[in-house]
Amino acid sequence: MVEVPIKLYVQGLAKEANAATRAVALMTSHDRTVALKAMAEQLDASKDDVLAANKEDLDAIPKEWGPDEYRKARELITVTEEDLLDVVAHIRRIAEEPDPTGETSQAWLTQEGLHVHRVRVPIGVIAVISEYGPSVVAESMAMCLRSGNVCVVRGGKEWFWTNSVLAKVLRETAERHGVPQGGLTFVDRPDREGVLELTRLRNVVHGVVPRGKANLRKVVMEQSRVPVLGYDGGLCHVYVDKDADVPLAQGIVVNSKIQDPVATNAADTLLVHQAIARQLLPGLLRRLLSEFTVDLIGCPKTVSMMGIMAMTGHKGIRAATDEDWEQKRQALTLGIKVVGDLDEGLAHIAAYGPGHTDTIVTRRYDTAMRFVREVDSGSVLVNASTRLHSGSQMDLGEELGTNTSHFHVRGPLTLRSLTTEKYVAFGSGQLRQPHPVPQAYQDAMMLSSKF
Repeated sequence: MVEVPIKLYVQGLAKEANAATRAVALMTSHDRTVALKAMAEQLDASKDDVLAANKEDLDAIPKEWGPDEYRKARELITVTEEDLLDVVAHIRRIAEEPDPTGETSQAWLTQEGLHVHRVRVPIGVIAVISEYGPSVVAESMAMCLRSGNVCVVRGGKEWFWTNSVLAKVLRETAERHGVPQGGLTFVDRPDREGVLELTRLRNVVHGVVPRGKANLRKVVMEQSRVPVLGYDGGLCHVYVDKDADVPLAQGIVVNSKIQDPVATNAADTLLVHQAIARQLLPGLLRRLLSEFTVDLIGCPKTVSMMGIMAMTGHKGIRAATDEDWEQKRQALTLGIKVVGDLDEGLAHIAAYGPGHTDTIVTRRYDTAMRFVREVDSGSVLVNASTRLHSGSQMDLGEELGTNTSHFHVRGPLTLRSLTTEKYVAFGSGQLRQPHPVPQAYQDAMMLSSKF
């Protein structure tokens, strides 16, 4: 059987998804909740099928790879029963979230008596392009359905069979519970060209969310003709002010870097005021090197301050180049720079902005407020870890990634962020003045002696 070319295949999926937008949007909140809970139940019952598919993905790892590379690939791709239970719990939490659609954010009465409302409505078709495993596929489908959107999702190729089986379980269950065909769509072709085609279909796809590493984000941002809703690029800085509490600063830096080094909100660069550098850095860097084996990249002041440290089993600190300060790490690597004052710190952050997440550690209120005002970032924190920039940590609810660009909404892509707004006005015959008058009537008025 001849395989359909990838462009035509993706176009067909996207058009079918677009045809389902009205029906999905018109589903009641109760019906969507019922469908989501059924999806969670069926996935729980189908764990063995998903785990069997994961074994196929594990068997597909090239046997000729070296031992370390092979081991890391297995650790990355392996999905356990506990992982699937977490996914099931996540879908159930999304099902319990308040439905943002139909919510009125503003309402007012005009002088002419027109009742005007701003009402939240679904965006339409949202394409999620992921380099990750089944948790992101399930999260994408659940978040889009909860917010009244149609989802077209492509998962990471390393989990091809796992994602395919999981998506099939969720899609078929949703369709049995009233979700129209095409409402939840999985792209079961791993071709790279299929990703790019999704970002070009601006007439049928209304928003795209890239979920992956820097290269994927870069390609989507540069080539997409569809609005990018979830660009989670940008750097994360921790600035330690001269008036910071040293133990507090150490804890924030360690958590920001180590809690999940590959997360997009993990710290990339540590900026330290020179007045506190000798108090903070020696102890902090020893911890990062010896306890957490972090690769450290430092400015000349940092390197000279530390000297030549013989760290067992670790290569120590490398001198930074100009290019190092613009790198999104997402790894156990941290850049460290000593700055002369707050002005230099703010200038450094601005030079590599707009940012993802930036935090300041300080005791001074005026310094904190200046930092908050001047830093252009998706989230700016004071005396808190960059890892707290997420929907769940900020009590905003579940999220579908983060958006750090200036449009459409910055910060966690919560359910509310997956909607847009339209104006609804209720009138009683109001007209825009001056009301049009037929030309013949105007001529008669001019000829009449009464006027």
